[in-house]
Amino acid sequence: MDKVLLKKQLASIGRVAVLAGGKSAERPVSLKSGAAVHQALRNLGLIAELVDPADKSVDTLKGFDAAFIALHGRGGEDGVIQGVLEHLGIPYTGSGVMASAIGMDKVRTKQLWKGAGLPTPAFYVAGREELELGFPLMIKPAHEGSSIGMAKADNAEQLAAALEEAGKFDSDVLVEAWVNGPEYTVALLGDEALPAIRLKTPHAFYDFEAKYQSDSTEYLCPAGLDEADEKAIRQLALTAFRVAGCRGWGRVDVMRDAEGQWQLLEVNTVPGMTDHSLVPMAAKAAGRDFDALVGEILLLAVEQTGG
Repeated sequence: MDKVLLKKQLASIGRVAVLAGGKSAERPVSLKSGAAVHQALRNLGLIAELVDPADKSVDTLKGFDAAFIALHGRGGEDGVIQGVLEHLGIPYTGSGVMASAIGMDKVRTKQLWKGAGLPTPAFYVAGREELELGFPLMIKPAHEGSSIGMAKADNAEQLAAALEEAGKFDSDVLVEAWVNGPEYTVALLGDEALPAIRLKTPHAFYDFEAKYQSDSTEYLCPAGLDEADEKAIRQLALTAFRVAGCRGWGRVDVMRDAEGQWQLLEVNTVPGMTDHSLVPMAAKAAGRDFDALVGEILLLAVEQTGG
């Protein structure tokens, strides 16, 4: 979208609350995302203010005309803040209450995808049931993001240690079949799937350090896929996003297994917006700078609520 036109469409919105921080394990990343979004909105000429729900009462939000949610993790990505904003009648970015809650829950997201016939690695919830998946395995807290608490287990001893560590973050721990192959991510903006990004890291998997701290992680966009595969992964991501009931913007993580089949990992309804983040990278490849991306996300929020 032309930036002059975008600014014109955004001009009538009024005060925008940029929600960032919160109390989740992803607070540091959220603060960085919020600062970047806040600056972008100001660059677009909007009256934007940072609001940290950990420091201020939700009553503070009553004077705002729209909210840009940059809260990652629990309390911000799980439907809680979305419910507050629904109650207050304030348009907000991203998915609604139900889709946010589902997207934050890796187990239920995978159950939905499996029920819809979409490909996702075999899994079970530790302590509830066990499948003979064989090693290696991927261990994940069911309700955390940013790879927090995740670990690879190559044997029973590592599995026990990984389950104990993941259990510090969540009562529900996902045990997933290990996928041996390249990892990709696809950003969604409205009804558009942006160019896929391939993630390459010398780490065993794309962990927290690889995401936010390492300089050895490579991001390839274009992802090196041929035209048919690029089209297929974008369509799969868009379908997975819709099956989960998501809207506005987000990101779907995908891997390609040893047989060449796509495998859906998870959906992110409030992806990072930092200097290491993937949605801005995909948007840039599609011809949008950071400010334009932020503006389009906010505009989608107002349009989808009829504001």
